[in-house]
Amino acid sequence: MTSVLSDDVIRARLAKELPQWALIDGALERTYKTNGWKSTLMVVNAIGHMAEAAWHHPDLHASWPAVKVRLNTHDAGGITEKDFALATQIEKMIMWQPAREGSALEGTPSDPQYAYISYKD
Repeated sequence: MTSVLSDDVIRARLAKELPQWALIDGALERTYKTNGWKSTLMVVNAIGHMAEAAWHHPDLHASWPAVKVRLNTHDAGGITEKDFALATQIEKMIMWQPAREGSALEGTPSDPQYAYISYKD
């Protein structure tokens, strides 16, 4: 069985590793703002793929302008290394902006009509 992390350890790691995530009611939680329903579905499907590949499944709340992700390890009864590992991968994927890293991929145009994720938070 995987060890449950203490709230103090969780808060310290979130501040250092995942500052946009929070400890809320026994779960790691993050809300990604989207630009509408199509964007929300894209985010949910991407997270779903990662969760299935990891065999660690978050609770997701999908709405028109946002996707809320909640992670905890149900069979361990709390937050474990598994939750941090998946949260880190989700954060990297959803917030990825190829143009910022000098990639050959240009990324989403800056015109608001093409926006699908709010990268501001």
